[in-house]
Amino acid sequence: MADMKLDEVGIWTEIKLQILRDYASAYATILKKQKNIRHYAYIDGFAGAGTHISEATGQEIDGSPVIALGLEFSHYHFIDLNPQRTTRLQQLADGKTNVTVHHGDCNDVLLKKVFPTCQYRDYRRALCVLDPYGLNPNWEVVRTAGQMKGVEIFLNFMIMDANMNVLWEQPDSVGESQIVRMNAFWGDDSWRRAAYQTNPGLFGAIQQKRTNADVIRAYQKRLKEVADFTYVPDPIPMRNSQGAVVYCLFFASHNKTGDMITRAVFDRYRNGVYPNGR
Repeated sequence: MADMKLDEVGIWTEIKLQILRDYASAYATILKKQKNIRHYAYIDGFAGAGTHISEATGQEIDGSPVIALGLEFSHYHFIDLNPQRTTRLQQLADGKTNVTVHHGDCNDVLLKKVFPTCQYRDYRRALCVLDPYGLNPNWEVVRTAGQMKGVEIFLNFMIMDANMNVLWEQPDSVGESQIVRMNAFWGDDSWRRAAYQTNPGLFGAIQQKRTNADVIRAYQKRLKEVADFTYVPDPIPMRNSQGAVVYCLFFASHNKTGDMITRAVFDRYRNGVYPNGR
């Protein structure tokens, strides 16, 4: 494990990890007390290496898998495409019989191997963290989670990736591969209506880009109306050291208590409370 270079993460990632810690702790405590629930899983679709290096301190800090392993879940599913990371995750989970490490694309692993073990009708529940490095996961994963009723998700919408590669001022200049990627993330090409509006110009109609807030609101609406999640509070924007929004952290659930807890946690950090007193 010592030979692997760990990712360095900024303050926005530390805030996100504290949010996940706060919610996952409350989630596990509540589910443990519900005698009718037979199984409640923690799922990490982009698990990484398990720990990171803080840019602020230079110290190694717990990532979401290690945070979850410190809590009491029935089972843990860690998924990553990088074999070095999955090997490290297996080492971190050594001795635990209720941990499954999956090497592969979470879009396939979740649909084929993990979600089928979390059926609502079987009194099974799951908290699923979808924390990608870019525009991911595919919409099919998100929609499936919403329709399952018993799966709650935290999802990072990488708006910086979308702006850099897809949501250009001149949409006709965007490469086809980037459009395909955005379609997979959004589920279809209706993101165009969310991102652009048609206005009259000097030489005919022209497309003008809407704001990031418009795109984020449209995705929030989509989580409710298309993925069929009951509760989708306003996401919390995560900013880099220059103040630019890197991604927006969404929560989506069918559970009213989970929604209330998340709103309180989001508001706490939205108002400038940082981990470790920074």
